[in-house]
Amino acid sequence: MSVDWGHVFAGRVGGMTASEIRELLKLIDRPEIISFAGGIPDPDFFPSAAIARAYEKIFQSNSGAGSALQYTLTEGFTPLREWISAYMGRNGVNVGLDGVLITNGSQQVLEFVGKLLIGPGDKILVTRPTYLGALQAFSPYEPVYISIPMEAEGPDLAALEAGLAEKPKFFYLVPDFQNPNGTTISLARREAILDLCAAAGVPVIEDTAYSELRYDGQQLPLMAALDCARNGGKLTNVIYCGTFSKTIVPALRVGWVNAAPEVINRLVLMKQAADLHTSTINQIVMHDVVSQLFDSHIKHLKTQYKERRDAMLNALEEFAPPGVTWTKPEGGLFVWVEAQEGVDGTELLERAIKEANVAFVPGSAFHADRSGKNTLRLAFSVTKPERIREGIRRLCGLLKTVD
Repeated sequence: MSVDWGHVFAGRVGGMTASEIRELLKLIDRPEIISFAGGIPDPDFFPSAAIARAYEKIFQSNSGAGSALQYTLTEGFTPLREWISAYMGRNGVNVGLDGVLITNGSQQVLEFVGKLLIGPGDKILVTRPTYLGALQAFSPYEPVYISIPMEAEGPDLAALEAGLAEKPKFFYLVPDFQNPNGTTISLARREAILDLCAAAGVPVIEDTAYSELRYDGQQLPLMAALDCARNGGKLTNVIYCGTFSKTIVPALRVGWVNAAPEVINRLVLMKQAADLHTSTINQIVMHDVVSQLFDSHIKHLKTQYKERRDAMLNALEEFAPPGVTWTKPEGGLFVWVEAQEGVDGTELLERAIKEANVAFVPGSAFHADRSGKNTLRLAFSVTKPERIREGIRRLCGLLKTVD
């Protein structure tokens, strides 16, 4: 008699779904495909030489190699935590060393947040649209999603107030150049969100993967910084998710979380149970690299990605048919397109791959209720400007044929 695995699996397994984006990433290696699918950094911009030198330094002595290849503190490599604490302090978030936990990318933070805060049937607030990876992290814990519509300045405040009345466990959002739609929440809207959430006793989960990648306009304060300013310099109502994946390199899998001490203490226990600690050697290398070149590298990325964003916006202006609208983000890696009513993004993707050798992510993937059928997320980060223009020309050509 064989095991009936479907019967043995926990009920939460039903909430696990495949990522459309991870599947679409397979297309990037096909040279004929112009891909706007993966919102991933361009490997041409990785500081590979600095990373190589950092690894070389480690192996120049047996003692250095031994430490780097050994277990380390669950909280993370102390010099890297000190660098992050200083970095956050420059951005108005004074958490100190004990307020920093190193994780395997910010995706692990989202998984831990789900485990820490969500029970079956608990309500949580997300924006509409929202980051697909957050939905994947939260869904196995069986929440009930309340989706808050996004406006030009951020989440709709009336809808947020109504959602908070439902007593949710938290509000998850990406304030800067949101994945997927590129929207940045205005300062006034950030303050209003914190007002409403604090009054309701609901924490804010701030995901900041793209906040350093601003190409136009004025840098806005982190919601974590605003929270500190309201609470005597202490991070109180915001859990901050940080990562080096978009600014340095994703493969080292180094992210972090800042939060109130009682939250960090619980997350450390989860980290111990999950994987003991993030790779010691990768943390040492990351610390070496960011200590040397963080600011100059960010400046280089901004120049390169701005050129690609502009190429995409100009091409949409040139080729998009009537009835198609799109966001004009001040930073980040994404442009959000709303096609004509009646367009199905999933069906359009099938045609785009077969007929035009173009890939993107259907916007419904970023909606907890799978709405937004006529929306598309276009990433410009890994495609050179001339290919962006050609890809948009082909995609808009297809949109012109849709009834």
